[in-house]
Amino acid sequence: MKGKRNTFDKKIYAGWLAAPGLLIYILIFVIPTFASFYFSMTRWNLKTAEFTGLTNFITFFTMSNTRAALINTAVYAFFTCLVKVVLGLLLAQYLCGRVRSRGYLKTMYFLPTLLGNVAVAIAFESILSQGGLLNQFLANFGVEPVKWITGSKYAMLSCILVDIWKGIGTALVIYVAGISAIPTTYFEAAAIDGSTPTQSFFKITLPLMVPTINTVLTLSLIGGLRTYELVYAMTGGGPGYSTELLGSVIYKLFSRGSYGLATAGYVIMFVIVAVIVFPINSFVAKREADL
Repeated sequence: MKGKRNTFDKKIYAGWLAAPGLLIYILIFVIPTFASFYFSMTRWNLKTAEFTGLTNFITFFTMSNTRAALINTAVYAFFTCLVKVVLGLLLAQYLCGRVRSRGYLKTMYFLPTLLGNVAVAIAFESILSQGGLLNQFLANFGVEPVKWITGSKYAMLSCILVDIWKGIGTALVIYVAGISAIPTTYFEAAAIDGSTPTQSFFKITLPLMVPTINTVLTLSLIGGLRTYELVYAMTGGGPGYSTELLGSVIYKLFSRGSYGLATAGYVIMFVIVAVIVFPINSFVAKREADL
């Protein structure tokens, strides 16, 4: 009887410990999420809210720049996520080996993640402009000035590369922590059996890194689908709609006072992220359980 009472007391104690965190989660995430769904169906300002049903969603999808923004967001998220997941893992594997100055290299790769998006955008805008440092360097080899961010041909590619440069450090740090957590006895046993470094990577490192890869994949994909600051500060969504992202469309709606329409855009973004990320996350988690 006494043992059951102690167990009951421990459950109550654990519940009270979880209560503050649960309350904060409800206040910061649950309530604003449901409030956003409501306000997305209204024409609202800071004082009043007029219910309009699905009008905001219909208007949002019929806007001239929405289709371009959806396509650009998908392309941007796919390529930034793919490169961060794959290249980040390869760099982490390289830096976890016997490399001179690997601590210095890790710092150099991670340093850009500490910089603000706007600061990075301003710096690369001056580098990639038509009269910028990159074109001045290429001119020494007889190359004509390239419209890296002012022409629709290379603008999105330039933004993707800048995002990768800035964000790959986060993936690298997560991967390095995951590789460092793998017991060295696995690799020592594999070496005794005659396994090459490449074979050890595919047979040991890669399977044991599935949870870490899932983490990097989820963070990179969500970040790619939600981002807009870096691209908007570099190009403003132009030229034309060539670099218009879903986030920048929503930002422009908020800035001009179309709060209900912008909230509907945020709800659409939330649904898109959930529909894409959750199935991928579940699939990878199942593969992890099968290993």
